[in-house]
Amino acid sequence: MTEGIKEQAPGKPELKRAIGPKLLLFFVVGDILGTGIYALTGQVAGRVGGALWLPFLLAFVIAFLTAFSYLELVGKFPQAAGAALYTHRAFKIQFLTFMVAFAVMCSGITSASSAAIAFGGTYLPKTFGLTATMTLTTILAIAFVVLVAAVNFRGVSESVKANVVLTCIELAGLLIIIAVGVFAVASGDGDPARLTQVDTHDQTWLVAITSATSLAFFAMVGFEDSVNMAEECKDPARIFPKAMLWGMVVAATIYILVSVTSSLLVPADELQKSGSNALLKVLDVGAPGFPHVVFSAIGMFAVINSALINMMMASRLLYGMANERIIPRQLGTVHPFRRTPWVSILFTTVIAVILVSTVDISVLGGTTALLLLVVFAIVNIALLVLRKTKVSHPHFRTPTVIPVIAAVLCLYLASPLSGRPARDYGIAGILLGVGVILWLINFIYTKVRGEEVTLNPEALSKGGD
Repeated sequence: MTEGIKEQAPGKPELKRAIGPKLLLFFVVGDILGTGIYALTGQVAGRVGGALWLPFLLAFVIAFLTAFSYLELVGKFPQAAGAALYTHRAFKIQFLTFMVAFAVMCSGITSASSAAIAFGGTYLPKTFGLTATMTLTTILAIAFVVLVAAVNFRGVSESVKANVVLTCIELAGLLIIIAVGVFAVASGDGDPARLTQVDTHDQTWLVAITSATSLAFFAMVGFEDSVNMAEECKDPARIFPKAMLWGMVVAATIYILVSVTSSLLVPADELQKSGSNALLKVLDVGAPGFPHVVFSAIGMFAVINSALINMMMASRLLYGMANERIIPRQLGTVHPFRRTPWVSILFTTVIAVILVSTVDISVLGGTTALLLLVVFAIVNIALLVLRKTKVSHPHFRTPTVIPVIAAVLCLYLASPLSGRPARDYGIAGILLGVGVILWLINFIYTKVRGEEVTLNPEALSKGGD
């Protein structure tokens, strides 16, 4: 058996390899598109000014470089998908593997919470003609989180072909913005001079750009989830590189065109004041007669889909950790009738409710990016460590300099040097602190009982056996 490929258990059927290059490309694009661009365009503009396109471009470059590490790892270990598993293979430190997995889980909760606030503060009120007060936004966001939990509890069957439909709907909203921009520019509207304006406020231009990039990075995450589809792809070592890289290029191109359109038509300070309504503001200026309800409904669908996927991931990952006995096993309790991990769903839902009630959407987006930047830095370093592990089958290999540059850039954007707000670290620290507490409770409990926990990160990354 080739090293790095788990031997199939006798009598256990393999997953059907039904995903070809086109479906995989749609999956990558669909995983990236979502809440980030719909909800945080105004906040990014507030940090950088009119050069709104630049943070999205830089975020793409850093994500693109990191993708090369994922491509080599998924080609080398096609059944070993996930940051936690790569971390475990490289460093063999159970606590580090756990913290990486817990950070990924927390990023899912913060991302879903961002979507909930965008839903309650912008897209649902605009769709139904409501006035979005702070109280109403919080109530709707909490109701949204609870509804997502109910759907999660009931059980949701995801398919890649359904993802194609969802991707097309999300894409439609962004293409509307781009079309409005093209029409407005062709009509002589827009101010191209804004595209080079960097609003430094009381900071340097470098900090202004990197601070905005550290937030815009939230919009580029999602590509890493595609490695979990490796076992269901036809010839993953061959099709993954092109599908992932082209998918990222497509998504980034759309983001840059949307950000250019936004800057051309609306000054940065107005985009900032609009908050998660920024793209609706662009529509007002570029196409005054365009019905808000259409774009709002598309945006509402986009954030619903994003939140559901992220909360499902978070609850299943928590279940996997409990199932592996590295946190209290009660969190892995499965409902006897629905066959869903109801305790982990409840636990992640409570955290999300607290977040949407107390934390601003830009901080949630920034915290999501912070958590994943640290995870990506670890994955890039893990790749360098795993170079000594040889496999007999052919696989993608990235030049050594790429993961080195990617790791440095990820760590820089995650550091205070990038201008990242202190509150991002506070929220991330609290969330990871919860993980440490759960780890310690379980550690003490197992020691008292004389048990020994052996972590199986592959089962953990897939939500348990």
